[in-house]
Amino acid sequence: MKFTYKIDKRYEGMLLRDYLRDELHLSTRLIKKAKSPNGKLLINGVKKTVRYSLRVGDTLQIIFPPEEKSESLRPEYIPLHIMYEDEHVLIVNKPSGMATIPSQLYPSGTIANGILYYYEQRKLPYTIHIVTRLDKDTSGLVVVAKHQYCHSLLSTMQRKNELIREYEAVVTGHLDRKIGTIAAPIGRKTDSIIERTVTPTGKNAVTHYEVVHETGCLTLLRIRLETGRTHQIRVHFAHIGHPLVGDHLYGKEKKDIELLHRQALHCSYIRFVHPFTNKTIEVHSSLPDDVKKLLQ
Repeated sequence: MKFTYKIDKRYEGMLLRDYLRDELHLSTRLIKKAKSPNGKLLINGVKKTVRYSLRVGDTLQIIFPPEEKSESLRPEYIPLHIMYEDEHVLIVNKPSGMATIPSQLYPSGTIANGILYYYEQRKLPYTIHIVTRLDKDTSGLVVVAKHQYCHSLLSTMQRKNELIREYEAVVTGHLDRKIGTIAAPIGRKTDSIIERTVTPTGKNAVTHYEVVHETGCLTLLRIRLETGRTHQIRVHFAHIGHPLVGDHLYGKEKKDIELLHRQALHCSYIRFVHPFTNKTIEVHSSLPDDVKKLLQ
């Protein structure tokens, strides 16, 4: 993929290496790829090294080598509910019951398989770069970068909490505090390779929530993550005594699991400043029918 930039007077005399790293935020790995025999760093159409001193009016072109596609990831026709798309970013609405990427348990039939098929049908030279992964049984918005440069930028934004994700969840019981924050470190449970737990030796984890609606013995919450630990929402609400309805791993109440055969968790909102256009991207996804029925 090719990217073109016009050099203005702010960058007069700056080394190309520093411009790539500090202004375009290319990682060391991406700079190496652009410098490789299959990539190109061109100034006014002429190949240059990263030690070149930039001049006002220069036209920089960065050409990355073609991305290698994993042999283990096969394209499959899977209908995709696309909520947003441009030449850099794809946002899809994932149904519950579908894994985001292949694994030993789910080697096919994933969102990634469907996206690869979508790319190939449109002759788009991309491979899969998932930015915001969801658990198999969690529904909602998944952000996908179409190329490695965009993936690097969006992943950095995510670490800086600049890629805002909000969830809606139905939990058991009614919370005493209608607006609150759960700050409790999360780590792997010692006797499980899957389950997580709140533990003093875990990684920092912060979850903000507010009550949207209460009905019977259930509560609909709006949730925003400050960190992105595995199973964070599910672990935190189980920790305070209000596990998600249908959560077989952290809820364990048979009557709740019978209400819904998956955890009642949906990624409903995404907002970020586009790393290439600087426009604010904002996408909403309404609750799926199975979760709505819980609240009726």
